[in-house]
Amino acid sequence: MKRLRLACSALALAAAAPAAEPFFFIQLSDPQLGMFTNNADFAQDAANFEFAVAAVNRLRPAFVVITGDLVHKPGDVAQIAEYRRIAARIDASIPVHHIAGNHDVENVPTPESLAAYTRVFGADRFVFRHGGLVGIALNSSLIHSPDKAPAKLAEQEDWLRAELKKARDEGARHIVIFQHHPWFLGSAAEPDQYFNIPLSRRVTYLSLFREFGVRYLFCGHYHRNAEGRDGALENITSGPVGKPLGGAKSGLRVAIVRDAAIEHRYYDLGDLPVKIDLAPAAVKRK
Repeated sequence: MKRLRLACSALALAAAAPAAEPFFFIQLSDPQLGMFTNNADFAQDAANFEFAVAAVNRLRPAFVVITGDLVHKPGDVAQIAEYRRIAARIDASIPVHHIAGNHDVENVPTPESLAAYTRVFGADRFVFRHGGLVGIALNSSLIHSPDKAPAKLAEQEDWLRAELKKARDEGARHIVIFQHHPWFLGSAAEPDQYFNIPLSRRVTYLSLFREFGVRYLFCGHYHRNAEGRDGALENITSGPVGKPLGGAKSGLRVAIVRDAAIEHRYYDLGDLPVKIDLAPAAVKRK
């Protein structure tokens, strides 16, 4: 009985805990400097990226996540320098999280290509925290095509499970996965293709995410928008800052983090909001 009363008291305290203040973050994906002209130059890619950076500085999110394909040609010195120059224009008070894409570490990454990336951009997997959200950034190229770096994939898998457990044990309100490749575009059972994680590995990871209460997976790579669900799991694939495909438009995604859920919307670069209204939808309607 005493144990039951203690458990009930803990639940009552949790229910009485004040709601956390909502905040928002911005996801940029695939600036991919050099893609518009297939590496002949990066003038248009840079212009798009600069426009997005100006929007970030104006809107002032809690943080920015750039979900891969920072450049078009892996290891290109000029493209990397231009990417870093523009990214450095984001106000220093706004944390920026750079994530590796296949054009940054090669389609089939090697220990050498991974080392080259980390020398410039830092870790290719990492965790960050803000306001009850735990963000886990993965190197999805390793998961997609691990053939030349299986030991690195195994290291990342062990690390991921440990970080998921740590986030759950600390009572994170939201555990969010950020990476380049979408796990799936529409259905968790969809067949393998260039733009998703192979089903043989996808099933294992999705099961792991469900085990630890992950609900949101933010990805890029597709160069257009797509959203898919697998039960409570939502895979959000965002269109590019850089060159779009399939009739899409360049843009960025705004995600509002509330206690119960994360709301998100993709904005074309030509249709960006003046400000981000954090009031709940029910309040806005009054």
